[in-house]
Amino acid sequence: MAESGEIDPGVAGEDPGYLAAVIDLLGVISYGEVTAFERLAEDAKLAPTMQDKMALATMAATELGKVAPLHQRIVELGGDPYEAMAPFGRAIDEFHRHTAPADWPEGLVKAFVGDGLADDFYREIAAFLDPVTRDLVVTSMDEDGGHAVFVVDRVRAVIAADPKVGGRLALWGRRLMGEALTQAQRVAADRDSLTALLTGGVDRPGLDLAALGRMFTRLTERHAARMAELGLDS
Repeated sequence: MAESGEIDPGVAGEDPGYLAAVIDLLGVISYGEVTAFERLAEDAKLAPTMQDKMALATMAATELGKVAPLHQRIVELGGDPYEAMAPFGRAIDEFHRHTAPADWPEGLVKAFVGDGLADDFYREIAAFLDPVTRDLVVTSMDEDGGHAVFVVDRVRAVIAADPKVGGRLALWGRRLMGEALTQAQRVAADRDSLTALLTGGVDRPGLDLAALGRMFTRLTERHAARMAELGLDS
């Protein structure tokens, strides 16, 4: 483990471009978790019962709890956590402005589908990271505290009570998918290091165009599976 201000010896010999890319990646994930906390805490105001309000507040706390280990890894890699997050504020904030839920069910679908899309994308990128960072990212994506069960139960209950809501939520899920892909493209366009992380280098494997296509196919399939879990068409 590196001390504050020192680069982790496990990656000290890495190409500077790789280190910059990993710090960028951890920065965007960190900022995403911070905004997820803010969004879930705000959406808790839409909850119909105190139990639901507490469940969403707990989900928010879980997201915020993921930030400290990500920041620690940025420090170990020689970066500053707040400088690492700063470049991604505009794109992520814009995504959330465009996808503000109108009501409680839309907030639940966004928490499940929108965050799931981001998690899947970061898991894909994690395959190209050093082992310590890869395990940290994957663990962060996997820790939801069982909240998925809560969301699925609530959304299915809403649809059962009023089947017409299902059509609206299905359209909402498709919109989230489109906005998330637009956001990912914007972030990649702004940060060449992240694109380089995926495409690889002389001593590091990457994805060619065909492999990138397969990756986005997997993302789309997982999105469809989540929508089906909610009882919605993708």
